This record gives sequence, C-alpha cells and structure tokens, in this order.
Amino acid sequence: MRRTRIAGAVLLAGAVTGLSAGPAQAQEYRYWSFWDGKGSSWAYATEGPATVRPADGAVAGFRFAVSADSAAAGKPRAAAGFDAICHGTPAKDGRKRIGIVVDFGTAADAPGGERPPEARTECAQVAEDASAGEALAAVARPLRYDSNALLCAIAGYPKSGCADQVKGAKEPASSASPSSGAAADGGESAGGGDSGPSAGLVGGVAAVVVLGAAAVWQARRRRG
Repeated sequence: MRRTRIAGAVLLAGAVTGLSAGPAQAQEYRYWSFWDGKGSSWAYATEGPATVRPADGAVAGFRFAVSADSAAAGKPRAAAGFDAICHGTPAKDGRKRIGIVVDFGTAADAPGGERPPEARTECAQVAEDASAGEALAAVARPLRYDSNALLCAIAGYPKSGCADQVKGAKEPASSASPSSGAAADGGESAGGGDSGPSAGLVGGVAAVVVLGAAAVWQARRRRG
C-alpha cells in the first residue's frame, strides 16, 4: 500500500509539473501588465487595479508587452519613484496622491499597424478610497476593458484586441526569462495573484489533473 501511495504521488507531481512547464513556453500573449512600485523597483501586482486601493504615496505601473506569463513579463522601464512623479502636486485633505507610470512597450511588441506612444508618468490625485484603476482613469483616459474586466487599452492604446495570442512567437530560451494582462478584478491580469493569461489556463488544467488523479488513487486504496 505504501508503495502504491508513493508511486501515485510521484506520478501526480510529474503530471502537474509537465502541464505547468509546457504551455507556458509554447504560447505568448500581447497584453497590459500591472505592477506595484517598491522603492526604486517594481513587483508584479498580486491583485487587479480595480481591487487594489493604494495608500497616499504609492506608485502603480502598467506595461504593454508580449510574454507567456508573469515570470517572462517586462517591467515598466521608468523608475518607480513617487517623489519624482508627484513633487509638483501638493497634498490635499480628503485626497491621496498615486504615482502612475504607463509604459506602452516597444515597437516589436505593438500590434500590426500601430506604434506605441511615448511612456508617461502622471500624479493622480483621487479620493482616499480610490482604486488603482480609478487613479489610472483619472490621468490616462480612455481605458478599455473586455467583458471579463480585463484591462485592454490605456489612453486608447492599442486600438483593438485584448490579451491576444501572438502567432508565430518564439519559445522562451528558458522558463525563467525576465519578469505580466491586468485584470480589473484581480485575475492579471491578466490578476488575486495573476500570472498572465497562459498561467491561469495551466492552473485550471492542473487542478483537473489533481482531482482526477486523487479520485483514481482513492478507488485503488479502497480495493486494496
């Protein structure tokens, strides 16, 4: 019985690992990622911009890029410095200031026929309970979302599409390429903790595999 249990665990681990590694390397997506400013650096956001309610002095970053998951997503290229972004916006009672960094990405990542605008930084002064999405809307309209509340466009870019698959994209050299869709409801995204469009799909398939393997193991255990 102990051998059967160990063999089942090894088989299950191998199946889930295989699912996690394969699809994430095979397909890339073009989408907006969402980042939290941490001092002078960036951290991939663990919630979507509609659910995160940053405190006064926070910085939120958005980057348009092509990647397979959050581990391969490009960070905003501007520094995440609140003082540099909001130095000209004085504090006001009942309001908070959120630094906003919008990086429209590179020409190589742009959809066909479009050119990315210049990156921009803005200081959004919003209500104390405002979300990061509301702060973004205050300084970078128009925004476009899809029916699943995925952030598709900032300041009208791109004109169409939303987390589209990139045909003919090259597979990453390794699964640890540089470190992102921003889902408004926390789904990144593609967002709680979004790992990019493909990672969410892989997670769902892996969960089905786990449940199925567990059921088979339980049945064998009863027969034993």
